[in-house]
Amino acid sequence: MKKSIQIEGMSCNHCVHAVRQALSAVEGIKVDHVEIGLATVTYENGATDFERAKTAVEEEGYSVVGEVPA
Repeated sequence: MKKSIQIEGMSCNHCVHAVRQALSAVEGIKVDHVEIGLATVTYENGATDFERAKTAVEEEGYSVVGEVPA
């Protein structure tokens, strides 16, 4: 299931890289695309695990606004 995660606090390519790395480290999440303010991911095996994705992003110091269909 593909979803887009809205993220606040990202302002540069370093932020994009940090979010990509954080999400890539979460088992069951495939990172499709990350840009300032938005990460598009696929939850593998249909597992919707927004809370784990949210935690990974917030541990990097960014705020997750919400999740929308990609």
